[in-house]
Amino acid sequence: MKNILIILALLPLFCLGQNTYKIAILKYNGGGDWYANPTALPNLIKFSNENIGTNIKVRPDVVEVGSPEIFNYPFLHMTGHGNINFNLQEAKNLHNYLIGGGFLHVDDNYGMDVYFRNEIKKVFPEIELKEMSNQHNIFHQTYKFINGLPKIHIHDAKPSQAFGIFYNDRLVCLYTYESDLSDGWEDPEIHNDSYESRIKALKMGSNIIEYIFKGQN
Repeated sequence: MKNILIILALLPLFCLGQNTYKIAILKYNGGGDWYANPTALPNLIKFSNENIGTNIKVRPDVVEVGSPEIFNYPFLHMTGHGNINFNLQEAKNLHNYLIGGGFLHVDDNYGMDVYFRNEIKKVFPEIELKEMSNQHNIFHQTYKFINGLPKIHIHDAKPSQAFGIFYNDRLVCLYTYESDLSDGWEDPEIHNDSYESRIKALKMGSNIIEYIFKGQN
């Protein structure tokens, strides 16, 4: 716990300087494909390093939700299409990580919504996912999204929505739904997204990184 508290205390001061940080993909049980979109985070990290001055190692690590190693990372990313299952130890570990200063971005890759909503209740049984306003600062970092979360893939043709878990007024978990940002971060030939869609996805992703690494302002 001490490691992440120290790291997060320093992030707002140094994350845009010479220090190098690592972020991680969250590996979970239940059968869902936590490993989906393997080129997504490397591409997002490269974009952020080149455009908003972050200094993050391009290859993210993989860390299991129940491992104490999650406390070594200020930023965890989670995606997939299917089932998720947190046991009690994993839910407690993730809870302690998030209230201790960590951050989790969950991107529904289409099909994980009902499972994630069930499992996050194990982590925060008394806190509801709250839909975030288009005026929230996460949409107004280096890149401005006046209409909120961009729509990258059609899927069910529902509007894209951003939901948050807030603990002591701090955003500890961002859930992006019906947007599929991480598909937009992938290499262009994988999903054949337009250049414009990919750039929107990368800009929104870098906004998330900037918001967290600069101290949520």
